[in-house]
Amino acid sequence: MNDALLGFFTPWAIFGLLLLLHLLVPARHVVGYVEDEKTGERLRYRLNGLPILFLSVGGWFVLGRLGWVPFDWLWQTRWVGLAGAATLGLISTMAVVLTAPSTGKPLLADLFLGRRFNPQAFGGRVDAKMLLYLLGAVLLELNLLSFAAHHRMTFGANASPGVTLHVALFTWFLCDYLFFERVHLYTYDLFAERVGFKLVWGCLTFYPYFYAVGLWSTADRPDPGAPAWMSILAVVLFFAGWALARGANMQKFFFKLDPARPFLGVIVPESVSDGRHSLLCNGFWGVSRHVNYLGEVLMASGLALALGWPGLAWPWLYPLYYVLLLGTRERDDDRRCAEKYGELWERYRSRVRWRVVPGLY
Repeated sequence: MNDALLGFFTPWAIFGLLLLLHLLVPARHVVGYVEDEKTGERLRYRLNGLPILFLSVGGWFVLGRLGWVPFDWLWQTRWVGLAGAATLGLISTMAVVLTAPSTGKPLLADLFLGRRFNPQAFGGRVDAKMLLYLLGAVLLELNLLSFAAHHRMTFGANASPGVTLHVALFTWFLCDYLFFERVHLYTYDLFAERVGFKLVWGCLTFYPYFYAVGLWSTADRPDPGAPAWMSILAVVLFFAGWALARGANMQKFFFKLDPARPFLGVIVPESVSDGRHSLLCNGFWGVSRHVNYLGEVLMASGLALALGWPGLAWPWLYPLYYVLLLGTRERDDDRRCAEKYGELWERYRSRVRWRVVPGLY
């Protein structure tokens, strides 16, 4: 079997092993926010993303040290690996969508957006959305490590410190996401989006490959000799964004669990209510209606800048993608909330004026 064929099926093998680990590794059992469409009961989840990430990275390191798989294998086979992941994403999309009842929309719309909201398998041991996020996150981390390994193996002592910084910040991002898996059970994706091409192909292909576009475009380039202030600015941007995104998500999470509980022990929740629904409107959520989206864009900008190539367009595709994605999602969420909450949403809008960027938008 030649390297191209092996590379094509490498993502398949990784995803299969991750599914097996997800089923076997001990997990936290938690009740989420989303309700089962048939029973009305809140869905239960098994969460073990962080230990699986650690096991996967450890396995990659051991295989590399033993010489069984080159450290930069995912870099060497990146194009055929991308093709393999894309093919699996298409097959999986059709399997998930075409086995579900039609929503009444055109087939292409169903294929793209999906038909089921929160499918689960293996007697509830596997939730499709949480598994997809896990698969994408772990393969992204392995891609980042492999691409960075290629850079180090190519340039040795002259390797760019920006590559190391970029991978370190991205690893923080992924570990943070998987550490707070439970918090993400309360986010937009879980209760508002169906499982179709957008999510399946997105997690199996777009997430692990496009998110690595910064290294994809710079791992073969020498150290640009970026000044130290650029690295410092990148770190400041990244962690400022992280503080906004993580802080906002955590504040909303705790508010939904206990509306009277002060966030971080000091921010007493303030909300507008119609007696049935309550909308948080102070703390992070008093800054703008989606201050977490601002945080995501700042993190992405810090990651792009960390590479030390500010004039190179490719790394900036990542933050640009977030601007387009979250801008569209913000509009969709505003429309959905206006339909759901009615006059209450108007009161909330008057209380929190800015959509994403305070003073600007």
